[in-house]
Amino acid sequence: MVIGTIAEGLVRGVGRVGDTIGGAFFEPVIRLGVTGLSRAGKTVFITSLVANLMDRGRMPGLVAAAEGRVEAAYLQPQPDDAVPRFDYERHLAALTAAEPHWPDGTRAVSQLRLSLRVRSTGLLAGLQGPRVVHLDIVDYPGEWLLDLGLMERDYATWAEGMLMRLESRPEPEAAAYLDAARAAQGKSGWTEPEAQALTAGYTAALRAMRDAGLSDTSPGRFLMPGEMAGSPALTFAPLPREGNPPRRGLWREMARRYEAYKARIVRPFFRDHFARIDRQVVLVDALGAIHHGPAAVADLSRTMSDVLSAFRPGQNGFLSQVLRGRRVERILFAATKADHLHHTQHPRLTGFMEALLRQARDRAQYAGAETRAMAIAALRATTEETREHGGRRLDLVRGRLLDGRQAAFYPGALPEDPAQLLAAAEGGAERWLDADYEVMRFAPAPLTLRAGEGPPHIRLDRATQFLIGNRL
Repeated sequence: MVIGTIAEGLVRGVGRVGDTIGGAFFEPVIRLGVTGLSRAGKTVFITSLVANLMDRGRMPGLVAAAEGRVEAAYLQPQPDDAVPRFDYERHLAALTAAEPHWPDGTRAVSQLRLSLRVRSTGLLAGLQGPRVVHLDIVDYPGEWLLDLGLMERDYATWAEGMLMRLESRPEPEAAAYLDAARAAQGKSGWTEPEAQALTAGYTAALRAMRDAGLSDTSPGRFLMPGEMAGSPALTFAPLPREGNPPRRGLWREMARRYEAYKARIVRPFFRDHFARIDRQVVLVDALGAIHHGPAAVADLSRTMSDVLSAFRPGQNGFLSQVLRGRRVERILFAATKADHLHHTQHPRLTGFMEALLRQARDRAQYAGAETRAMAIAALRATTEETREHGGRRLDLVRGRLLDGRQAAFYPGALPEDPAQLLAAAEGGAERWLDADYEVMRFAPAPLTLRAGEGPPHIRLDRATQFLIGNRL
């Protein structure tokens, strides 16, 4: 087994060197990771990004496109044979249908390769023809990213932390699971149905936490198990720490399965996908967190710290890739659904994200890749209007609801100083003291696209410039 592990490492090392040499001297490859937690809009982001890179009329913020240096963009077969292809055509058809609807969300890793033919700049621009840059977009659930933090924790530490979180939650599912976990403490004889019942109760508590707007619902695969559903590696739950647990007792079995989860699920994800990423965008439903209240914002801040801790900082120089593997160079934290606010509120949403990012960097003691926060809408689903109401002018957004009705909506004004939100979150407030923030779920608007234009968006071009602009 040791020889096999060494051989596998050598093969992967040689493959990495080959990829690096190919990228450095022939056709460079940018691996862009796209992730975010549930309902952040990963599928829509990728679909709109690809459509707008293929038809660049709405991408003035991407310098290479504005200068006319991107001569063509086209899809190619993806290079990883064992990874499902991102179903771009089906998702685009859902957004551009006569009755458009949101496509299905991310449930597993998928990938898409978009190749760009770009004219060079500088002194050698007139001496060489256009070059091809491959953009490999890797889509994966944000819950899987948070699982990387499990690699540094043993079962006892993880279980203790999750039980403490459950004790602070008001959901009845959390209380029910805590009762079941205490009843299982010290159990020496156990059956598989008992382990499954504990796992089901814990999963129900995680689902209730997610519905309440919380982001960290560890382990990430419990809410999207896929083909692993029902396996022992996904049949465990946190139990109270025991000083000398029975050798064949339930606590030891839960600890064994927790380690299997890390070895069979988390480590392969890191090795095969995450460790190969060059640039990363993390999509955040910041408006949803604000709507759910201070506890959700506090949880989002901790989650962003955990996300930063997962990334290996550094630059992707040729030798550093050969000797140490890839390093993520740029990370964008993007607050999605900016079209749910009037444009006058966008600077405040960006300010809130920037404050969250500063807080996350400080908490994670992060120093490495260049980071940025931004407010975007990968697909604009609303229009804006202003109305008189109660003697004052309200800036509204109007859109089509999921049931087909048209509605104008005022979500509430975000504070100019984001510290007002963060202080309430850090102080454990149960609700916002001076305002209520609402959210509304809009359906995509019917699209009529002119030749050369991708779907309408808000600042998707600037996000793209930050992520890949310097490589074009």
